[in-house]
Amino acid sequence: MNILGVTGPALHDNSAALFVDGKLVAAAEEERFIRVKHAKRRQPINAIKFCLAQAGIGPGEVDVVAYPYAPIALSSPARWYYARRHWYEPGRALRALYDGNRKVHRNTASVLALLDELGIGSRRARFVPVEHHMAHASSAYHLSGFEAKTAIASIDGKGEYATMFFGYGENGRIHRIKELYDPDSLGWFYGALTEYLGFEIQDGEYKVMGMAPYGDPRRYDFSRLVRRDADGIRVNTGLINVIGRRQYQANGRKYDFSPALVSWLGPVRSGDDIDEPYIHYAATAQRLLEDTALELIDRYVGDIIRETGRLCFAGGVALNVKLNQRLLEWPHLTDLFVQPAAGDAGTAVGAASYAATSLGERVRKLEHVYLGPSFSNDECIAACRDHPQRPSWLRLDDAPAKAAEILADGHPLAWFQGRMEFGPRALGNRSILGNPSHAGMAERINAQIKYRERWRPFCPSMLDTVASDVLQSEHPAPYMTLSFAVAPEWRARIPEVVHEDGTARAQVVSEATNPRFHRLIRELERRTGSAVVLNTSMNRRGEPIVCTPTDALNLFFGSDLRYLIMEDLLLTKD
Repeated sequence: MNILGVTGPALHDNSAALFVDGKLVAAAEEERFIRVKHAKRRQPINAIKFCLAQAGIGPGEVDVVAYPYAPIALSSPARWYYARRHWYEPGRALRALYDGNRKVHRNTASVLALLDELGIGSRRARFVPVEHHMAHASSAYHLSGFEAKTAIASIDGKGEYATMFFGYGENGRIHRIKELYDPDSLGWFYGALTEYLGFEIQDGEYKVMGMAPYGDPRRYDFSRLVRRDADGIRVNTGLINVIGRRQYQANGRKYDFSPALVSWLGPVRSGDDIDEPYIHYAATAQRLLEDTALELIDRYVGDIIRETGRLCFAGGVALNVKLNQRLLEWPHLTDLFVQPAAGDAGTAVGAASYAATSLGERVRKLEHVYLGPSFSNDECIAACRDHPQRPSWLRLDDAPAKAAEILADGHPLAWFQGRMEFGPRALGNRSILGNPSHAGMAERINAQIKYRERWRPFCPSMLDTVASDVLQSEHPAPYMTLSFAVAPEWRARIPEVVHEDGTARAQVVSEATNPRFHRLIRELERRTGSAVVLNTSMNRRGEPIVCTPTDALNLFFGSDLRYLIMEDLLLTKD
């Protein structure tokens, strides 16, 4: 059966994913094709077309289309809870009761029209709406490979009304234990503080996480923002997660926090420096997120974790690697699977996997996320010939060896190969690489290539042969969804990928899933004695990760990069 999962237009990070007979064969975010980061309010037209082309099927061969939003019945506590907690805006509260599915119906109609436009057929293919958090849960559980009983958690901003989901999976079925509802959202709590700290909500949360280690979480008390109670949590909507009249406004823009928060904490942060008191605010917000999420996970699925040792985790908050590191420190948790595309892009996968299992198919374990487009040497050459810069190139006999030579000599390198990664992390196919032992490498890439804040950390990719020594852990880490305390003897060897607090968000590379990248790192080890490479996404600030050879060339000529390898082609410039 051919099952297509699609998001949009209600979501950010809109995407498409295709399962063929239970195997995920293609997945991609729309932003990569249209070059608009997060592709907010955009239909995943190009992503759908790519998925079908990759699988070699036509629009009329799609059997099922799954969509990660579904109507919520009036009998559900979700709409009543929303109305009660937002009664300070009675118009919105009442609309939740008498017309609470209007956005779902509007966006579903838009998706159905798109299916007709693409020739899939809204009446021919079976259309399966899936509740948003159930899609998140399925994206983690059904692709984890875990067969026996497994705890599941999903935490993000919100779906239809739910902000968090706790349950378990067993024998392919997902069982719901507890949901929490808008406005009591850890994702929006962290998002509101992200806005206050001067970053874009639904984009800059990872910057807050990166800023936090520079501050002291004990300096300030944010307990008034989120109160834990018998029903879960209660967010202080006098300060954050606010709507309507309570929103702070400046420069023609509304924010998800109130003027009262600004009165309490001071002016909204601006600029790129890591300055006080904002670094301490970031540290305090991060600690509050971790403590609250850990308590909720323990409260609702802790018994299952202690029984089985397994947890599947998804939702935007699951991309917070510091939270995940603390989860791994639980002595009773032995297997943690974090969906690599844990944010809303992954709900295309989750909706499709949920539909597949509901229809009796067995979804196969996720082995890797190299699920996007690939390009041949000839296509890379054609892109060079068509590019305004008319670059010349050298055909390499051994691209991984040449890449290792460039890195060992202390130069950054743009490395473009194979199928593009699905999700927010570059994992060796659309990457900018550097030698993590070379002093100043991180600052050079931040300032001259990525054009982003100089304090932002970088991640290490390392061979599976050294990972346990570097990370002091045997836990699998193929997707950069976990951070680890780096062994003291390694911190001095690879300082450019060790963060302020001595940790690193790592990718462990195996020959089975990415032989070419594995060989590059092995060649680097032969030259430098270290099987670790600095790895960051191939993009500049505010841009999506590159998709095509033309995208890679545009980045190459729009930055101070001197070396680019596309498949077997080497490009250089002064």
